[in-house]
Amino acid sequence: MHSRFLREGSIGGAPEPLWLAFRMNFLENILDRLGKTPDRPLLQEARAGGMISVRCRELLESIAAAREYLAEAGLKRGDRCALLAHNSIRWAALDLALMAEGILVVPLYARQSPRELAAMIKDCQAALIFCGDESLRDAVAEWPEAPRTVLFDQVFATAAKQYHRPPVALEANDAITIIYTSGTSGETKGVLLTVGNLDHMLSSTTARLDLLMGPTEAPDQVFHYLPFCFAGSWVLLLTCLSRPSVLTLSTDLTRLADELRSAKPHYFLNVPTLLERVRSGVESELEKRGGMGLKLYQNAIAAWLRQQAGNARGLDRLWLALAERTVFGAIRRPLGPNLKALICGSAALEKETQLFFLMLGVPVLQVYGLTETTAICTMDHPQHIEPGRVGPAISGVEMKLGADDEILVRGPNIFPGYWNRPEETARVLRDAWFHTGDQGEVNEAGNWRIIGRLKNLIILNSGHNIAPEPLEEMLRRRLPGAQQVVLIGNGRGYLVALVTGAVARERIQAEFDRMNAQLPHYQQIRAFHVEKEPFTIENGLLTANGKLRRDAIAARFEAEIRELYRRKGA
Repeated sequence: MHSRFLREGSIGGAPEPLWLAFRMNFLENILDRLGKTPDRPLLQEARAGGMISVRCRELLESIAAAREYLAEAGLKRGDRCALLAHNSIRWAALDLALMAEGILVVPLYARQSPRELAAMIKDCQAALIFCGDESLRDAVAEWPEAPRTVLFDQVFATAAKQYHRPPVALEANDAITIIYTSGTSGETKGVLLTVGNLDHMLSSTTARLDLLMGPTEAPDQVFHYLPFCFAGSWVLLLTCLSRPSVLTLSTDLTRLADELRSAKPHYFLNVPTLLERVRSGVESELEKRGGMGLKLYQNAIAAWLRQQAGNARGLDRLWLALAERTVFGAIRRPLGPNLKALICGSAALEKETQLFFLMLGVPVLQVYGLTETTAICTMDHPQHIEPGRVGPAISGVEMKLGADDEILVRGPNIFPGYWNRPEETARVLRDAWFHTGDQGEVNEAGNWRIIGRLKNLIILNSGHNIAPEPLEEMLRRRLPGAQQVVLIGNGRGYLVALVTGAVARERIQAEFDRMNAQLPHYQQIRAFHVEKEPFTIENGLLTANGKLRRDAIAARFEAEIRELYRRKGA
Protein backbone atom coordinates (compact mmCIF):
# COMPACT_ATOMS: atom_id res chain seq x y z
CA MET A 1 0.00 0.00 0.00
CA HIS A 2 1.10 3.58 -0.59
CA SER A 3 1.75 4.29 3.06
CA ARG A 4 4.71 1.88 3.03
CA PHE A 5 6.69 4.57 1.18
CA LEU A 6 6.22 7.10 3.97
CA ARG A 7 7.57 7.72 7.40
CA GLU A 8 7.36 10.63 9.79
CA GLY A 9 10.12 13.03 8.81
CA SER A 10 11.47 16.51 9.02
CA ILE A 11 9.36 18.29 6.41
CA GLY A 12 7.14 20.32 8.69
CA GLY A 13 6.20 17.20 10.65
CA ALA A 14 4.57 15.66 7.57
CA PRO A 15 5.29 12.16 6.28
CA GLU A 16 8.63 12.05 4.47
CA PRO A 17 9.15 9.65 1.55
CA LEU A 18 11.76 6.98 2.19
CA TRP A 19 13.76 8.12 -0.81
CA LEU A 20 14.38 11.44 0.95
CA ALA A 21 15.21 9.63 4.18
CA PHE A 22 17.86 7.66 2.28
CA ARG A 23 19.11 10.93 0.74
CA MET A 24 18.14 10.07 -2.79
CA ASN A 25 16.92 13.03 -4.80
CA PHE A 26 13.68 12.83 -6.77
CA LEU A 27 15.41 11.82 -10.02
CA GLU A 28 17.45 9.06 -8.39
CA ASN A 29 14.26 7.81 -6.76
CA ILE A 30 12.38 7.67 -10.08
CA LEU A 31 15.19 5.80 -11.86
CA ASP A 32 15.59 3.46 -8.88
CA ARG A 33 11.87 2.63 -8.86
CA LEU A 34 11.89 1.94 -12.59
CA GLY A 35 14.79 -0.48 -12.16
CA LYS A 36 13.21 -2.34 -9.22
CA THR A 37 9.85 -2.93 -10.96
CA PRO A 38 10.86 -3.55 -14.60
CA ASP A 39 7.63 -5.27 -15.66
CA ARG A 40 5.24 -2.80 -14.07
CA PRO A 41 2.92 -0.93 -16.53
CA LEU A 42 3.76 2.76 -16.34
CA LEU A 43 2.81 5.08 -19.22
CA GLN A 44 0.36 4.82 -22.09
CA GLU A 45 -0.74 7.04 -24.94
CA ALA A 46 -4.41 7.05 -25.93
CA ARG A 47 -4.62 6.58 -29.69
CA ALA A 48 -7.56 6.16 -32.07
CA GLY A 49 -6.52 2.53 -32.63
CA GLY A 50 -6.07 1.76 -28.92
CA MET A 51 -3.47 2.28 -26.21
CA ILE A 52 0.30 2.37 -26.77
CA SER A 53 1.84 1.25 -23.47
CA VAL A 54 5.29 0.93 -21.95
CA ARG A 55 6.55 -0.78 -18.84
CA CYS A 56 9.29 0.48 -16.54
CA ARG A 57 11.96 -1.52 -18.38
CA GLU A 58 11.03 0.01 -21.74
CA LEU A 59 11.07 3.55 -20.36
CA LEU A 60 14.52 2.92 -18.85
CA GLU A 61 15.75 1.67 -22.23
CA SER A 62 14.47 4.84 -23.91
CA ILE A 63 16.11 7.02 -21.25
CA ALA A 64 19.42 5.19 -21.76
CA ALA A 65 19.20 5.59 -25.56
CA ALA A 66 18.53 9.31 -25.18
CA ARG A 67 21.45 9.73 -22.76
CA GLU A 68 23.82 8.10 -25.22
CA TYR A 69 22.60 10.44 -27.96
CA LEU A 70 23.16 13.45 -25.70
CA ALA A 71 26.71 12.34 -24.90
CA GLU A 72 27.56 11.68 -28.55
CA ALA A 73 26.15 15.11 -29.50
CA GLY A 74 28.79 16.70 -27.27
CA LEU A 75 26.31 18.19 -24.80
CA LYS A 76 27.68 18.85 -21.34
CA ARG A 77 26.42 19.53 -17.87
CA GLY A 78 24.88 23.00 -17.55
CA ASP A 79 23.91 23.27 -21.22
CA ARG A 80 20.33 24.24 -22.01
CA CYS A 81 18.21 22.15 -24.38
CA ALA A 82 14.62 22.86 -25.39
CA LEU A 83 11.78 20.36 -25.73
CA LEU A 84 9.25 21.47 -28.34
CA ALA A 85 6.70 18.70 -28.60
CA HIS A 86 3.26 17.51 -27.62
CA ASN A 87 2.92 15.14 -24.66
CA SER A 88 4.22 11.65 -25.30
CA ILE A 89 6.08 8.78 -23.68
CA ARG A 90 9.18 9.93 -25.56
CA TRP A 91 8.80 13.43 -24.09
CA ALA A 92 8.96 11.92 -20.59
CA ALA A 93 11.98 9.73 -21.50
CA LEU A 94 13.95 12.63 -23.01
CA ASP A 95 13.10 14.92 -20.09
CA LEU A 96 14.47 12.36 -17.60
CA ALA A 97 17.52 11.72 -19.81
CA LEU A 98 18.40 15.42 -19.98
CA MET A 99 18.13 15.81 -16.21
CA ALA A 100 20.20 12.64 -15.68
CA GLU A 101 22.98 14.26 -17.72
CA GLY A 102 22.80 17.52 -15.74
CA ILE A 103 21.42 19.42 -18.75
CA LEU A 104 18.80 22.10 -18.06
CA VAL A 105 15.50 21.25 -19.70
CA VAL A 106 13.64 24.16 -21.33
CA PRO A 107 10.11 22.91 -22.09
CA LEU A 108 8.25 24.93 -24.72
CA TYR A 109 4.57 25.17 -25.58
CA ALA A 110 3.90 23.95 -29.12
CA ARG A 111 1.00 26.40 -29.57
CA GLN A 112 2.98 29.48 -28.49
CA SER A 113 3.60 32.14 -31.11
CA PRO A 114 6.86 31.72 -33.10
CA ARG A 115 7.99 35.19 -32.02
CA GLU A 116 7.68 34.29 -28.32
CA LEU A 117 9.31 30.89 -28.77
CA ALA A 118 12.24 32.41 -30.65
CA ALA A 119 12.70 34.97 -27.85
CA MET A 120 12.81 32.21 -25.22
CA ILE A 121 15.37 30.19 -27.19
CA LYS A 122 17.55 33.26 -27.64
CA ASP A 123 17.24 34.18 -23.97
CA CYS A 124 18.34 30.77 -22.64
CA GLN A 125 20.91 30.25 -25.44
CA ALA A 126 19.70 26.70 -26.07
CA ALA A 127 22.30 24.37 -27.55
CA LEU A 128 19.66 22.18 -29.23
CA ILE A 129 15.92 22.09 -29.78
CA PHE A 130 14.40 18.63 -29.67
CA CYS A 131 11.23 18.57 -31.81
CA GLY A 132 8.49 15.98 -31.54
CA ASP A 133 7.62 15.99 -35.24
CA GLU A 134 8.62 17.40 -38.60
CA SER A 135 6.01 20.17 -38.62
CA LEU A 136 7.45 21.66 -35.44
CA ARG A 137 11.00 21.28 -36.77
CA ASP A 138 10.06 23.04 -40.01
CA ALA A 139 8.44 25.88 -38.07
CA VAL A 140 11.63 26.36 -36.03
CA ALA A 141 13.70 26.52 -39.22
CA GLU A 142 11.93 29.77 -40.12
CA TRP A 143 13.04 31.53 -36.93
CA PRO A 144 15.90 34.03 -37.16
CA GLU A 145 19.16 32.60 -35.75
CA ALA A 146 17.47 29.29 -34.86
CA PRO A 147 19.77 26.74 -33.19
CA ARG A 148 20.13 23.21 -34.46
CA THR A 149 17.00 21.04 -34.27
CA VAL A 150 16.79 17.29 -33.69
CA LEU A 151 13.73 15.08 -34.12
CA PHE A 152 12.71 12.64 -31.40
CA ASP A 153 13.06 9.89 -34.04
CA GLN A 154 16.78 10.64 -34.28
CA VAL A 155 17.26 10.57 -30.51
CA PHE A 156 15.62 7.16 -30.07
CA ALA A 157 16.86 5.60 -33.33
CA THR A 158 19.34 3.13 -31.76
CA ALA A 159 19.37 0.96 -28.64
CA ALA A 160 21.54 2.00 -25.72
CA LYS A 161 24.83 0.27 -24.92
CA GLN A 162 25.17 1.44 -21.29
CA TYR A 163 21.80 0.57 -19.83
CA HIS A 164 22.55 1.03 -16.12
CA ARG A 165 24.68 4.20 -16.13
CA PRO A 166 23.79 6.23 -12.99
CA PRO A 167 22.71 9.86 -13.29
CA VAL A 168 25.22 12.64 -12.65
CA ALA A 169 25.47 13.70 -9.02
CA LEU A 170 23.13 16.63 -8.38
CA GLU A 171 22.96 18.78 -5.27
CA ALA A 172 19.77 20.28 -3.86
CA ASN A 173 20.60 23.76 -5.17
CA ASP A 174 21.44 22.60 -8.70
CA ALA A 175 19.05 23.97 -11.32
CA ILE A 176 17.37 21.35 -13.52
CA THR A 177 14.93 23.34 -15.64
CA ILE A 178 14.05 26.77 -17.00
CA ILE A 179 10.29 27.14 -17.42
CA TYR A 180 9.21 30.29 -19.19
CA THR A 181 6.17 32.08 -17.86
CA SER A 182 3.97 33.96 -20.29
CA GLY A 183 3.30 37.12 -18.34
CA THR A 184 -0.08 38.81 -18.71
CA SER A 185 1.81 41.88 -19.95
CA GLY A 186 3.36 39.77 -22.73
CA GLU A 187 6.83 39.62 -21.21
CA THR A 188 8.27 36.14 -20.67
CA LYS A 189 10.72 35.26 -17.90
CA GLY A 190 12.64 32.01 -17.41
CA VAL A 191 11.96 30.51 -13.99
CA LEU A 192 14.81 28.37 -12.62
CA LEU A 193 13.77 25.38 -10.53
CA THR A 194 16.17 23.24 -8.54
CA VAL A 195 16.52 19.65 -7.38
CA GLY A 196 15.58 20.77 -3.87
CA ASN A 197 12.42 22.48 -5.14
CA LEU A 198 11.29 19.22 -6.75
CA ASP A 199 12.35 17.06 -3.80
CA HIS A 200 10.05 19.00 -1.52
CA MET A 201 7.20 19.33 -3.97
CA LEU A 202 7.02 15.65 -4.89
CA SER A 203 7.05 14.68 -1.22
CA SER A 204 4.02 16.97 -0.71
CA THR A 205 2.05 15.81 -3.75
CA THR A 206 2.72 12.16 -2.91
CA ALA A 207 1.46 12.66 0.64
CA ARG A 208 -1.76 14.34 -0.58
CA LEU A 209 -2.41 11.56 -3.09
CA ASP A 210 -1.86 8.95 -0.38
CA LEU A 211 -4.68 10.61 1.56
CA LEU A 212 -6.91 10.60 -1.53
CA MET A 213 -6.24 6.98 -2.53
CA GLY A 214 -6.21 5.49 0.96
CA PRO A 215 -4.69 2.10 1.83
CA THR A 216 -4.55 0.13 -1.42
CA GLU A 217 -2.10 -2.08 -3.28
CA ALA A 218 -3.54 -1.12 -6.68
CA PRO A 219 -1.70 1.54 -8.70
CA ASP A 220 -3.25 4.95 -9.30
CA GLN A 221 -4.97 5.20 -12.67
CA VAL A 222 -4.30 8.76 -13.84
CA PHE A 223 -5.43 10.59 -16.98
CA HIS A 224 -3.58 13.62 -18.32
CA TYR A 225 -4.28 16.11 -21.10
CA LEU A 226 -2.45 19.32 -20.09
CA PRO A 227 0.93 20.07 -21.77
CA PHE A 228 4.01 19.00 -19.82
CA CYS A 229 5.64 22.38 -20.51
CA PHE A 230 3.52 23.90 -17.72
CA ALA A 231 4.96 23.53 -14.22
CA GLY A 232 1.88 21.97 -12.60
CA SER A 233 1.50 19.48 -15.43
CA TRP A 234 5.18 18.52 -15.20
CA VAL A 235 4.93 18.07 -11.42
CA LEU A 236 2.04 15.65 -11.96
CA LEU A 237 4.13 13.63 -14.44
CA LEU A 238 7.03 13.39 -11.99
CA THR A 239 4.65 12.56 -9.13
CA CYS A 240 3.17 9.68 -11.13
CA LEU A 241 6.67 8.39 -11.87
CA SER A 242 7.49 8.62 -8.14
CA ARG A 243 4.61 6.42 -6.93
CA PRO A 244 2.66 3.34 -8.10
CA SER A 245 0.76 4.84 -11.05
CA VAL A 246 -0.34 4.15 -14.59
CA LEU A 247 -0.47 7.49 -16.42
CA THR A 248 -2.56 7.72 -19.60
CA LEU A 249 -1.63 10.60 -21.90
CA SER A 250 -4.29 12.22 -24.06
CA THR A 251 -3.18 12.71 -27.67
CA ASP A 252 -6.32 14.27 -29.18
CA LEU A 253 -8.46 16.77 -27.25
CA THR A 254 -11.32 16.23 -29.70
CA ARG A 255 -11.53 12.64 -28.41
CA LEU A 256 -11.27 13.54 -24.72
CA ALA A 257 -14.52 11.79 -23.77
CA ASP A 258 -13.50 8.54 -25.50
CA GLU A 259 -10.03 8.65 -23.97
CA LEU A 260 -11.47 9.17 -20.50
CA ARG A 261 -13.73 6.14 -20.91
CA SER A 262 -10.72 4.03 -21.88
CA ALA A 263 -8.45 5.33 -19.09
CA LYS A 264 -10.99 4.92 -16.23
CA PRO A 265 -8.94 7.28 -14.01
CA HIS A 266 -8.97 7.70 -10.26
CA TYR A 267 -8.08 11.37 -10.72
CA PHE A 268 -6.77 13.85 -13.27
CA LEU A 269 -5.54 17.43 -13.43
CA ASN A 270 -7.77 20.16 -14.89
CA VAL A 271 -7.99 23.85 -15.59
CA PRO A 272 -11.15 25.72 -14.50
CA THR A 273 -12.21 26.37 -18.09
CA LEU A 274 -12.86 22.69 -18.79
CA LEU A 275 -14.79 22.05 -15.57
CA GLU A 276 -16.90 25.15 -16.05
CA ARG A 277 -17.56 24.11 -19.64
CA VAL A 278 -18.74 20.68 -18.44
CA ARG A 279 -21.10 22.24 -15.96
CA SER A 280 -22.54 24.78 -18.42
CA GLY A 281 -22.85 22.05 -21.08
CA VAL A 282 -24.83 19.81 -18.74
CA GLU A 283 -27.15 22.61 -17.72
CA SER A 284 -27.64 23.81 -21.33
CA GLU A 285 -28.50 20.26 -22.46
CA LEU A 286 -31.00 19.80 -19.62
CA GLU A 287 -32.64 23.14 -20.44
CA LYS A 288 -32.85 22.17 -24.10
CA ARG A 289 -34.56 18.87 -23.27
CA GLY A 290 -36.82 20.32 -20.57
CA GLY A 291 -39.41 18.05 -18.99
CA MET A 292 -39.10 16.05 -15.81
CA GLY A 293 -35.30 15.69 -16.04
CA LEU A 294 -34.83 19.47 -15.91
CA LYS A 295 -37.36 19.86 -13.10
CA LEU A 296 -35.67 17.12 -11.07
CA TYR A 297 -32.24 18.64 -11.59
CA GLN A 298 -33.40 22.14 -10.61
CA ASN A 299 -35.06 20.86 -7.44
CA ALA A 300 -32.03 18.75 -6.56
CA ILE A 301 -29.51 21.56 -6.99
CA ALA A 302 -31.70 23.93 -4.95
CA ALA A 303 -31.89 21.28 -2.23
CA TRP A 304 -28.13 20.76 -2.35
CA LEU A 305 -27.38 24.47 -2.01
CA ARG A 306 -29.79 24.75 0.93
CA GLN A 307 -28.01 21.83 2.62
CA GLN A 308 -24.64 23.50 2.13
CA ALA A 309 -25.98 26.73 3.65
CA GLY A 310 -27.50 24.85 6.60
CA ASN A 311 -31.08 25.63 5.56
CA ALA A 312 -32.30 22.16 4.52
CA ARG A 313 -36.03 21.55 4.04
CA GLY A 314 -38.05 18.40 4.62
CA LEU A 315 -38.13 17.13 1.02
CA ASP A 316 -34.51 17.98 0.15
CA ARG A 317 -33.19 14.47 0.82
CA LEU A 318 -35.88 13.02 -1.41
CA TRP A 319 -35.03 15.33 -4.32
CA LEU A 320 -31.34 14.48 -4.03
CA ALA A 321 -32.02 10.75 -3.80
CA LEU A 322 -34.23 10.86 -6.91
CA ALA A 323 -31.63 12.88 -8.82
CA GLU A 324 -28.89 10.43 -7.81
CA ARG A 325 -30.90 7.52 -9.27
CA THR A 326 -31.65 9.29 -12.52
CA VAL A 327 -29.79 12.47 -13.51
CA PHE A 328 -26.53 12.45 -11.53
CA GLY A 329 -25.39 9.01 -12.66
CA ALA A 330 -25.78 9.97 -16.31
CA ILE A 331 -23.73 13.14 -15.77
CA ARG A 332 -20.93 11.22 -13.99
CA ARG A 333 -20.76 8.38 -16.50
CA PRO A 334 -18.41 10.08 -19.03
CA LEU A 335 -15.87 10.63 -16.23
CA GLY A 336 -15.46 6.90 -15.68
CA PRO A 337 -16.42 4.44 -12.92
CA ASN A 338 -13.28 4.83 -10.76
CA LEU A 339 -13.14 8.60 -10.31
CA LYS A 340 -12.24 9.64 -6.76
CA ALA A 341 -11.56 13.34 -7.41
CA LEU A 342 -10.78 16.01 -9.94
CA ILE A 343 -7.73 18.18 -9.32
CA CYS A 344 -7.91 21.79 -10.52
CA GLY A 345 -5.31 24.53 -10.78
CA SER A 346 -3.91 27.44 -12.86
CA ALA A 347 -6.72 29.85 -11.91
CA ALA A 348 -9.54 30.23 -9.41
CA LEU A 349 -12.48 27.90 -9.97
CA GLU A 350 -15.99 29.30 -9.55
CA LYS A 351 -17.46 28.20 -6.23
CA GLU A 352 -20.70 27.20 -7.99
CA THR A 353 -18.77 24.83 -10.26
CA GLN A 354 -16.98 23.22 -7.33
CA LEU A 355 -20.34 22.76 -5.58
CA PHE A 356 -21.83 21.30 -8.78
CA PHE A 357 -19.25 18.50 -8.91
CA LEU A 358 -19.41 17.94 -5.15
CA MET A 359 -23.19 17.47 -5.52
CA LEU A 360 -22.47 14.76 -8.09
CA GLY A 361 -20.22 12.99 -5.59
CA VAL A 362 -17.01 14.10 -7.33
CA PRO A 363 -14.85 16.32 -5.08
CA VAL A 364 -12.74 18.94 -6.83
CA LEU A 365 -9.41 19.43 -5.06
CA GLN A 366 -8.09 22.91 -5.76
CA VAL A 367 -4.40 23.75 -6.00
CA TYR A 368 -2.92 27.24 -5.96
CA GLY A 369 0.58 28.19 -7.00
CA LEU A 370 2.85 29.75 -9.60
CA THR A 371 5.77 28.48 -11.63
CA GLU A 372 8.01 30.35 -9.17
CA THR A 373 6.61 28.23 -6.29
CA THR A 374 7.27 24.95 -8.15
CA ALA A 375 3.62 25.09 -9.23
CA ILE A 376 2.07 24.68 -5.78
CA CYS A 377 1.61 26.65 -2.56
CA THR A 378 -1.70 25.25 -1.33
CA MET A 379 -3.60 22.00 -1.84
CA ASP A 380 -7.04 20.99 -0.67
CA HIS A 381 -7.09 18.21 1.90
CA PRO A 382 -9.21 15.40 0.37
CA GLN A 383 -11.29 15.02 3.55
CA HIS A 384 -11.62 18.74 4.36
CA ILE A 385 -12.65 20.65 1.23
CA GLU A 386 -14.04 24.15 1.66
CA PRO A 387 -15.73 25.15 -1.63
CA GLY A 388 -14.55 28.48 -2.99
CA ARG A 389 -11.14 28.18 -1.34
CA VAL A 390 -7.90 26.57 -2.51
CA GLY A 391 -6.94 24.77 0.68
CA PRO A 392 -4.16 25.30 3.21
CA ALA A 393 -0.45 25.85 2.58
CA ILE A 394 1.41 22.62 1.90
CA SER A 395 3.71 21.20 4.53
CA GLY A 396 6.87 23.22 5.14
CA VAL A 397 5.58 26.30 3.30
CA GLU A 398 4.71 29.61 4.97
CA MET A 399 2.17 32.07 3.56
CA LYS A 400 1.07 35.48 4.78
CA LEU A 401 -0.56 38.67 3.52
CA GLY A 402 1.51 41.74 2.71
CA ALA A 403 0.55 45.23 1.58
CA ASP A 404 -2.72 45.44 -0.37
CA ASP A 405 -3.48 41.83 0.66
CA GLU A 406 -0.69 40.48 -1.56
CA ILE A 407 0.12 36.81 -0.90
CA LEU A 408 3.72 36.28 0.22
CA VAL A 409 5.28 32.80 0.32
CA ARG A 410 8.51 31.29 1.55
CA GLY A 411 9.79 27.75 1.85
CA PRO A 412 11.72 25.04 0.00
CA ASN A 413 9.34 25.31 -2.97
CA ILE A 414 10.44 28.85 -3.85
CA PHE A 415 12.58 29.24 -6.97
CA PRO A 416 16.11 30.68 -6.68
CA GLY A 417 15.54 33.32 -9.36
CA TYR A 418 14.84 34.18 -12.99
CA TRP A 419 17.33 33.19 -15.66
CA ASN A 420 19.66 36.15 -16.31
CA ARG A 421 17.27 38.64 -14.67
CA PRO A 422 18.80 39.67 -11.33
CA GLU A 423 16.74 42.87 -11.07
CA GLU A 424 13.45 41.03 -11.64
CA THR A 425 14.53 38.40 -9.12
CA ALA A 426 15.33 41.07 -6.50
CA ARG A 427 11.95 42.70 -7.11
CA VAL A 428 9.93 39.58 -6.23
CA LEU A 429 12.27 37.86 -3.72
CA ARG A 430 12.72 40.03 -0.64
CA ASP A 431 13.95 38.73 2.73
CA ALA A 432 13.33 35.16 1.48
CA TRP A 433 9.64 35.95 0.84
CA PHE A 434 8.32 35.57 -2.70
CA HIS A 435 5.86 38.32 -3.62
CA THR A 436 3.28 36.51 -5.76
CA GLY A 437 1.39 39.53 -7.12
CA ASP A 438 -1.83 37.73 -6.19
CA GLN A 439 -4.34 39.14 -3.73
CA GLY A 440 -5.91 36.76 -1.26
CA GLU A 441 -7.42 36.12 2.11
CA VAL A 442 -7.15 33.30 4.64
CA ASN A 443 -9.71 32.14 7.20
CA GLU A 444 -9.26 30.74 10.70
CA ALA A 445 -9.05 27.19 9.33
CA GLY A 446 -6.02 28.22 7.28
CA ASN A 447 -7.81 27.85 3.93
CA TRP A 448 -6.89 30.44 1.34
CA ARG A 449 -9.03 32.24 -1.22
CA ILE A 450 -7.58 34.01 -4.26
CA ILE A 451 -9.20 37.37 -4.97
CA GLY A 452 -7.27 38.59 -8.02
CA ARG A 453 -3.99 39.87 -9.39
CA LEU A 454 -2.54 42.96 -7.73
CA LYS A 455 -1.42 44.51 -11.01
CA ASN A 456 -4.92 43.96 -12.47
CA LEU A 457 -6.41 46.18 -9.76
CA ILE A 458 -8.48 48.97 -11.31
CA ILE A 459 -8.18 52.33 -9.55
CA LEU A 460 -10.84 54.81 -10.68
CA ASN A 461 -10.09 58.51 -10.68
CA SER A 462 -12.40 58.69 -7.64
CA GLY A 463 -9.83 56.61 -5.74
CA HIS A 464 -12.01 53.49 -5.54
CA ASN A 465 -10.09 50.20 -5.93
CA ILE A 466 -11.78 47.36 -7.84
CA ALA A 467 -10.52 43.79 -8.32
CA PRO A 468 -11.95 43.00 -11.78
CA GLU A 469 -11.82 39.19 -11.72
CA PRO A 470 -14.87 38.46 -9.49
CA LEU A 471 -17.10 40.82 -11.50
CA GLU A 472 -15.82 39.43 -14.81
CA GLU A 473 -16.51 35.85 -13.76
CA MET A 474 -19.98 36.75 -12.54
CA LEU A 475 -20.83 38.43 -15.83
CA ARG A 476 -19.43 35.64 -17.97
CA ARG A 477 -21.47 33.12 -16.02
CA ARG A 478 -24.65 35.14 -16.48
CA LEU A 479 -24.15 35.60 -20.23
CA PRO A 480 -24.51 32.27 -22.08
CA GLY A 481 -22.42 32.43 -25.25
CA ALA A 482 -19.91 34.90 -23.82
CA GLN A 483 -16.31 33.71 -24.08
CA GLN A 484 -14.61 36.46 -22.09
CA VAL A 485 -15.54 39.62 -20.21
CA VAL A 486 -12.83 42.21 -19.51
CA LEU A 487 -13.36 45.30 -17.39
CA ILE A 488 -11.58 48.58 -18.18
CA GLY A 489 -11.42 51.73 -16.07
CA ASN A 490 -8.01 52.43 -14.59
CA GLY A 491 -7.71 56.20 -14.10
CA ARG A 492 -11.22 56.73 -15.49
CA GLY A 493 -14.47 57.79 -13.90
CA TYR A 494 -16.30 54.46 -14.26
CA LEU A 495 -16.07 50.93 -15.61
CA VAL A 496 -16.70 49.75 -19.16
CA ALA A 497 -16.52 46.19 -20.50
CA LEU A 498 -15.29 44.26 -23.50
CA VAL A 499 -17.39 41.14 -24.18
CA THR A 500 -16.41 38.44 -26.66
CA GLY A 501 -18.63 35.77 -28.18
CA ALA A 502 -22.04 35.35 -29.76
CA VAL A 503 -24.16 37.37 -27.33
CA ALA A 504 -26.93 39.80 -28.28
CA ARG A 505 -26.40 43.39 -27.16
CA GLU A 506 -29.90 43.45 -25.69
CA ARG A 507 -29.09 40.45 -23.50
CA ILE A 508 -25.86 42.05 -22.29
CA GLN A 509 -27.56 45.35 -21.49
CA ALA A 510 -30.35 43.61 -19.57
CA GLU A 511 -27.86 41.62 -17.53
CA PHE A 512 -25.71 44.68 -16.81
CA ASP A 513 -28.82 46.56 -15.66
CA ARG A 514 -29.78 43.74 -13.29
CA MET A 515 -26.30 43.47 -11.86
CA ASN A 516 -25.72 47.22 -11.59
CA ALA A 517 -28.84 47.52 -9.44
CA GLN A 518 -27.12 45.36 -6.80
CA LEU A 519 -23.66 46.96 -6.95
CA PRO A 520 -22.21 50.11 -5.37
CA HIS A 521 -21.97 53.01 -7.82
CA TYR A 522 -18.23 52.67 -8.42
CA GLN A 523 -18.55 49.00 -9.47
CA GLN A 524 -21.35 49.61 -11.97
CA ILE A 525 -20.58 49.07 -15.67
CA ARG A 526 -21.78 51.98 -17.79
CA ALA A 527 -20.92 50.88 -21.36
CA PHE A 528 -19.67 47.87 -23.29
CA HIS A 529 -18.25 46.76 -26.63
CA VAL A 530 -19.01 43.34 -28.18
CA GLU A 531 -16.38 41.47 -30.19
CA LYS A 532 -17.55 38.24 -31.83
CA GLU A 533 -14.07 36.71 -32.09
CA PRO A 534 -12.76 35.51 -28.70
CA PHE A 535 -9.35 36.28 -27.31
CA THR A 536 -6.95 33.39 -28.03
CA ILE A 537 -3.34 32.38 -27.63
CA GLU A 538 -2.93 32.62 -31.39
CA ASN A 539 -4.11 36.24 -31.65
CA GLY A 540 -1.80 37.21 -28.80
CA LEU A 541 -4.54 38.17 -26.30
CA LEU A 542 -4.22 35.15 -23.98
CA THR A 543 -1.12 33.77 -22.31
CA ALA A 544 0.02 30.20 -22.99
CA ASN A 545 -2.04 28.95 -20.05
CA GLY A 546 -5.16 30.87 -21.05
CA LYS A 547 -4.99 34.00 -18.90
CA LEU A 548 -5.95 37.43 -20.20
CA ARG A 549 -3.17 39.65 -21.51
CA ARG A 550 -4.81 42.82 -20.30
CA ASP A 551 -2.21 45.25 -21.61
CA ALA A 552 -2.36 43.68 -25.08
CA ILE A 553 -6.18 43.71 -25.02
CA ALA A 554 -6.27 47.38 -23.99
CA ALA A 555 -3.82 48.26 -26.77
CA ARG A 556 -5.67 46.23 -29.44
CA PHE A 557 -9.03 47.82 -28.57
CA GLU A 558 -7.78 51.29 -27.74
CA ALA A 559 -10.07 52.97 -30.31
CA GLU A 560 -13.15 51.07 -29.15
CA ILE A 561 -12.45 51.87 -25.50
CA ARG A 562 -11.90 55.53 -26.31
CA GLU A 563 -15.24 55.59 -28.13
CA LEU A 564 -17.05 54.03 -25.13
CA TYR A 565 -15.84 56.84 -22.89
CA ARG A 566 -16.47 59.52 -25.53
CA ARG A 567 -20.11 58.46 -25.90
CA LYS A 568 -20.61 58.59 -22.16
CA GLY A 569 -18.79 61.88 -21.80
CA ALA A 570 -15.92 60.72 -19.61
